[in-house]
Amino acid sequence: MAMESAPHVKGYDAPCGLPIAETGGNRIMDRGCIWEIVSMSASKQAKRRTIKLYTIGSKMKTAEEFFTLLKDAKVRRVIDVRLENTSHLLSFTKVTHLRYLLREVGGIDYRHDPKLAPSKNILSTWKASKKTDIDWKRYKDHFIPVLEQRKIETLVTPDDLDHACLLCSEPAPENCHRRLVAEYLRDKWSDRVVVGITHL
Repeated sequence: MAMESAPHVKGYDAPCGLPIAETGGNRIMDRGCIWEIVSMSASKQAKRRTIKLYTIGSKMKTAEEFFTLLKDAKVRRVIDVRLENTSHLLSFTKVTHLRYLLREVGGIDYRHDPKLAPSKNILSTWKASKKTDIDWKRYKDHFIPVLEQRKIETLVTPDDLDHACLLCSEPAPENCHRRLVAEYLRDKWSDRVVVGITHL
């Protein structure tokens, strides 16, 4: 039975099992006389690093529940994405207490980044709404362009967010901008980083 001859490619004499050429975005491999074309994009995807990103809401949690969740998840940094971090009802989430407690309870760093928060106008409109699905869609349609305009993917890095936790006040992530921020960054960095998102 005749065996098909190997294609004539410059660099043909490379050792078996090593890439011998790259053409048209593909890598041609010699697998013991069996030629295989491996997608370069798949090869690059295999090299993407993975980071863990968490989010948490402070409402409807006791201080014990809040700090235990962060410690158990081995969070290294809390990034406060609330527009204001001084006027909330829960005293342990006010910045004057929160920074100290995070450091003492879990050795966790704290950072406030209002550029990851909605504008006052967007936030006040949402708070005044009935919070229906239509209201949430309107909120998203106004907030996502703000993130794009600010280019938040250039304001933080994957290293900043690895084992970090985005903090907001909403108890659940479904209708909270912290989820939108996490998913926006995941999608923006998808060509170089795999962002695993967990909502605490």
